[in-house]
Amino acid sequence: MADKHVLTEDEKVLHQMGYAQELQRRMGAFQNFAISFAIICIVAGGLTAFPVALSAGGGMSVGIVWVLGSIFALIVAAAMGQIASAYPTAGGIYHWASLLGGRGFGWAAAWFNLLGLMFVVSSVNMGLFLLTRDLLFAQVFGWDVTPWVSTGEFSSGWWRQVMFIGVATIIQALINQRSLHWTTKLTDWSGYIILATAVLLTLSLLAFSESHDVSRLFTFKNFTGEAGGNVWPLATSAFYVFLLGLLHVVYTITGFDASAHTSEETMNAQREVPKGMLRSVFWSFVFGYIMVAAMVMALPDQKDATGAVVMDGVTAGAAQGWNAFNWVIAQVQMPSILRTIIIVGIVVSNFLCALAGLTSCSRMPYAFARDGGVPASETLKKVDHHLRTPGPAIWVAGALAFVATLYGGAFLVLSTGCAVFLYLSYLMPIAAALKSEAAGNWKNKGPFNLGGASMLVAAVAIIGCAILIFVGVQPPQEKVGYLIVMMLLALIGFWQSMEGRMPVGLVFSVLTAAAVYYFWHVEGDNFGTYAAVAALVITAVLVFMLNGKRFHGPPVGGEIAQRQSEIAKAEKAMDA
Repeated sequence: MADKHVLTEDEKVLHQMGYAQELQRRMGAFQNFAISFAIICIVAGGLTAFPVALSAGGGMSVGIVWVLGSIFALIVAAAMGQIASAYPTAGGIYHWASLLGGRGFGWAAAWFNLLGLMFVVSSVNMGLFLLTRDLLFAQVFGWDVTPWVSTGEFSSGWWRQVMFIGVATIIQALINQRSLHWTTKLTDWSGYIILATAVLLTLSLLAFSESHDVSRLFTFKNFTGEAGGNVWPLATSAFYVFLLGLLHVVYTITGFDASAHTSEETMNAQREVPKGMLRSVFWSFVFGYIMVAAMVMALPDQKDATGAVVMDGVTAGAAQGWNAFNWVIAQVQMPSILRTIIIVGIVVSNFLCALAGLTSCSRMPYAFARDGGVPASETLKKVDHHLRTPGPAIWVAGALAFVATLYGGAFLVLSTGCAVFLYLSYLMPIAAALKSEAAGNWKNKGPFNLGGASMLVAAVAIIGCAILIFVGVQPPQEKVGYLIVMMLLALIGFWQSMEGRMPVGLVFSVLTAAAVYYFWHVEGDNFGTYAAVAALVITAVLVFMLNGKRFHGPPVGGEIAQRQSEIAKAEKAMDA
């Protein structure tokens, strides 16, 4: 009876916001936590992005920066949790920004959030490929993986990468579409698998490594440039190097808005969604820190024939560049069966991380389409009456995530872009909420309420997000900055067209294409020209498609009352 009461209250809240209960509420508190914990996945970002920290400030970029970055993520999660408690819908970021900052502001936030969520799936699936190739194929099976290394678009290695990621994405989309039950079950299991793999890896590194030097975690050394395998360009500012290390933890501990995107599938959402976000961040912080700290301490010193140390482990590990984690797992003298179990756990965890990421990513276009915010909204907002899953949104999200991986060397851009675009989308509703609260306009808060600390928490979150975005667009990931500029130009064009000003929209289509050409034009390479032409065609077509299709945003006031008959009809169809 208690569960039925909670469900009824959830439906009532959803109806009050003008939406029908079309998705099935199968998630409890643990399931809501698990989907964010699975997307964060410390054995995905924590391992694949490990060189980002090590090749910045060495051990200190893990020992201290991980803690500071995690505290920042907790602050952002708390600020978002308060908003999620007030507006528990699948739209999440988009819905909050629209209600608190206006329909145009929310519309823009939706696109940045969607791009960030898409990059989550893309970067994790690319990481899945790299880990499978370099750990499972090379270290477990003993294969020569040279043919699997991409040397550029359309090379034999590139084709293998494309096929691997394509098959993985199709399987993830099929599971998401065909069975919410199994998607939820696998997400639940992924939490245990991720935790077990992280604990086993940590204990193995500590048990079989030669060094347990804790001082490494508090020792700063600039490994930018050649010393760190050229992961980062040479930087002379210690503070800037310190900031670079933040990208490791914020790439890992991101995507926790998945708890919000599954609000309409969670029981007692107003209370459990904020808790899900905060719990996923906190436990990722704790277990992730122990794991990456063990990795730093396990880096083996390099010795000569006499046993004398010629290079300390941190310096030797940093010199491996992007191969740092693969190197340490190969160097530590653990039993082969144990190494195999750990590697299999890592690969499976990354697959399940991408699976959960696609679940979250698909709910965004589904919710956005309900309010007419995307092209083909009538199709994307459809929910299968039998399966209770948004099939079209799932397949579109999967296809876009796959396309993003076609750029052969895109891991750094995708991983950094994932963090930058998501935290940019987090910043927008938090800023809108701060402005609204300061003006005394935001009064309908939910049961999760920060009280007197609300505005301070929001201000700190905004400042932190701004710093992160600045660092995230610096070389060599300047392409992320290019994407932000192009997105802004294209979005302005689309918005003008939707408002009935198509000529202005076409002007911004031309500006978008010009920006693409400017950013990607290289002497002797036609890629920039081809990309600019493609950008012009795509944006112009979308401008024509969107012309006059004014975006009204989430329902408010009298619109909510008018929707009640539609809500009843939609829910009756689901019940039937």
